Amino acid sequence: MTYKETVAWMFEQLPMYQKKGVDAYKGKLDNIISFASHLDNPQNKFKSIHVGGTNGKGSSSHMLASILQEAGYKVGLYTSPHLKDFRERIKINGKKVSKQFVKDFIANNKSYLDYNGLSFFEMTVGMAFTHFACEKVDIAIIEVGLGGRLDSTNIITPEVSLITNIGFDHMQILGDTLEKIAMEKAGIIKRTVPVVVSEKHVKTEMVFKLIAGQLKSKLIFAEDVLFPKYKLGLKGTYQSKNVKGVLACLKELKGFKVKERHIENGLVNVVDNTGLLGRWQRLGKSPLIICDTAHNEAGLKIVTQQIKEQQYKELFVVLGFVNDKEVIKLLKLFPEEANFIFVEPKIPRALKLEDLESIVSQVGLNATFIRSVSAGYELAKSKAKKNDMIYIGGSTFVVAEIL
Repeated sequence: MTYKETVAWMFEQLPMYQKKGVDAYKGKLDNIISFASHLDNPQNKFKSIHVGGTNGKGSSSHMLASILQEAGYKVGLYTSPHLKDFRERIKINGKKVSKQFVKDFIANNKSYLDYNGLSFFEMTVGMAFTHFACEKVDIAIIEVGLGGRLDSTNIITPEVSLITNIGFDHMQILGDTLEKIAMEKAGIIKRTVPVVVSEKHVKTEMVFKLIAGQLKSKLIFAEDVLFPKYKLGLKGTYQSKNVKGVLACLKELKGFKVKERHIENGLVNVVDNTGLLGRWQRLGKSPLIICDTAHNEAGLKIVTQQIKEQQYKELFVVLGFVNDKEVIKLLKLFPEEANFIFVEPKIPRALKLEDLESIVSQVGLNATFIRSVSAGYELAKSKAKKNDMIYIGGSTFVVAEIL
């Protein structure tokens, strides 16, 4: 198969959660443990940092990778989902895994994958871990896909675990209270391995203390630690919370020499070093055009607060959602005087435009409905004047279509 055919097979043959939703979620580790054994357990051949949480885990993972790259290390980075190209998920020092490796890995393991019916995510994790082991990375930053306890990445024993925060997302899988969600996220804590929690919350603090105590793992709440302020390359006021977790995590990382200049340069050069996209990313200046992949209440609360802090005459908001979100709650976060353009991303899990119209009618917004994301974006650009602002988001998949 060509690279294009290989990736198409991965997407279509076996379900991926991002596109299909709950039906694609396996919720057990048997398959990935067996697959790792088939691959000669590559996860045991490199050091790692495991990053989980509701929001901020992608940004935190990229910051960690960037700083360790600046310190001269060969750094693997596994993240999800991708925005444009599948290979964004698997990088070493900012360089995407080669198309040849992707093709060869699937070709060499296709009979196993066919016979055992692995999910898209399970085979991708196996691919990433094999790539990092083959390339002998000094350390890999591994971002949790969903939850933690039963996530396919949770077969590693990291040097440090980082949990960014706990918020309401994927409740149909992880639970409907912050405490239940925290229990799932805390599943990445390993015996005697230090764990950093970026943000402390009264409802989840005891969950982390209980589990870390049972596993004799040192627990650090990053917001309780004083750190110097650094200039950040990633825009968005919310990054100041993520960076505390990153700094606390590095403090607990033994055997790696990271100096002040590495931290300074790493935090400024995150995008150049790692190729991160879609975090308060500016696409235009006049009018100001911003896109962000925030897609749940906790994430959008911070992003919409930042929108309100911008200087603009009129605000145009291009939004689309997937079908498992509490959309009315999310819409109420945006300035109600904005001009809304609602769109439908091109994935099976998308919230259909007809359903969106019905929901929006209950809120009473100034709204236009256009099925295509690109057409909605073009409409916003045609209407906005140079002193206006355009925001595009609501779903990772909306942002992916305009980048």
